[in-house]
Amino acid sequence: MAAALLACTAPLLAADAELAPLAAQSLLLDGQAAGSQLVAVGERGHILVSTDAGRSWQQRPTPTRATLTSVFFADAQHGWAAGHDAVILRTSDGGATWQKVHEDPESGPILDLWFRDTGAGYAVGAYGLCLATVDGGTTWEPREIADETGMAVDLHLNQLRPLSDGRLVVAAEAGQLFASADGRKWLPLPFPYEGSMFGVLPLAGDHLLAYGLRGHLFRSADAGRSWQPAVTDTEAILNDAIVLRDGRVVVVGLAGTVLVSLDEGAHFTASSQPDRSGLTRVIETADGALVLLGSHGARRLDLPAGGRP
Repeated sequence: MAAALLACTAPLLAADAELAPLAAQSLLLDGQAAGSQLVAVGERGHILVSTDAGRSWQQRPTPTRATLTSVFFADAQHGWAAGHDAVILRTSDGGATWQKVHEDPESGPILDLWFRDTGAGYAVGAYGLCLATVDGGTTWEPREIADETGMAVDLHLNQLRPLSDGRLVVAAEAGQLFASADGRKWLPLPFPYEGSMFGVLPLAGDHLLAYGLRGHLFRSADAGRSWQPAVTDTEAILNDAIVLRDGRVVVVGLAGTVLVSLDEGAHFTASSQPDRSGLTRVIETADGALVLLGSHGARRLDLPAGGRP
């Protein structure tokens, strides 16, 4: 997640994160709704929680200063955060406290996490890193993702998402997507672009969006078997995408880029945040606003109902 901004961060020696008054304005790389709260993670081991739909944020103590790149909650209480040094943290109280359950300073950073439930989950990251757990993160087993020749890949694995048919798909660098029905055997999907993809967004039925470098966004209507390019009117790196409750698709990226589609990704309208700060993650709040995370920290954005920014 947010691999395009990782170059400006660096691993730090293991230690408790410092509580910083301006943590909500520092680099934040991922976030998610956890029940009625929002939880965001970022540089220096920062984990922030908002109980008022992103209007204000409170930092929580964490047992690491490593940059955190990903966070995932299986329900309102059980969540995990991960990042540099392959560190993985776990919470069972909605993010109030965190326990370190994995760390490997010799490994590349974890870039994304996904859990099927409170027990089974996966972590993917740099240089082909893939880990799996069946006990809620207490132990982690290495997994291997191979290319069409059967050779293990050493690509950066940027994001992991479930598809409507039950398969998992990984978006990777070098125009590579990998799919698996069981989390063990992974097969490459055909893809028409050789640049890095930073994420895949499942839509209704078998429709998918894949997004990445230089504003490239592709749409599939057959679960990834074929792809067609979408016009985005931007060359900014695209880092994240969500489907809003009203069906609109929102994609965000560097240079403050916000793309909005009213027709499931067939067409997009582009705009930029005034400060053009890099955006890494977008979250829809319970009151219908957006929270944008990135190099500026966290901010709310109100979209007109049913319209564009």
